[in-house]
Amino acid sequence: MRILVSIVFCLAFSFSIAFAGPKEDALQVLENWTKAFGASDVDGIVKLYSADALFLGTGSKSVVVMPEGIQKYFEAALNSDKPRGATLVSYESMPLSDTAVIITGLDSVTGVKDGVAYARAGRVTFVVAKRGADWKIIHFHRSAMPN
Repeated sequence: MRILVSIVFCLAFSFSIAFAGPKEDALQVLENWTKAFGASDVDGIVKLYSADALFLGTGSKSVVVMPEGIQKYFEAALNSDKPRGATLVSYESMPLSDTAVIITGLDSVTGVKDGVAYARAGRVTFVVAKRGADWKIIHFHRSAMPN
């Protein structure tokens, strides 16, 4: 009987490790976003957003609701001040359901302008949701840290 209980426990534990939950899936999207940002990979970062995403970047003057607008935003943002980087300094995440997670926190965006390195602190929120078989960013907002 002990052997049977041990086997069941081991199998249950291994299945829980093998299958990530919504929070882990959403955080993987953010890890991919950070890598694409740091590589100035415009196409890679845009592919992480759903077609119906709502987007409000630091430099946005209006809410972007079309993939072409997100593409245009990142073409301007990632093709200047290279090398670029973005790091979540601290964050909290909250699963809203089995298919949606909100992640909000503080970040640091880095770059080089006119040969001088800079770091700009900000506040950022992502809502990541399952769209079909994939997890996508459906909402993004970043604003500069107030003085």
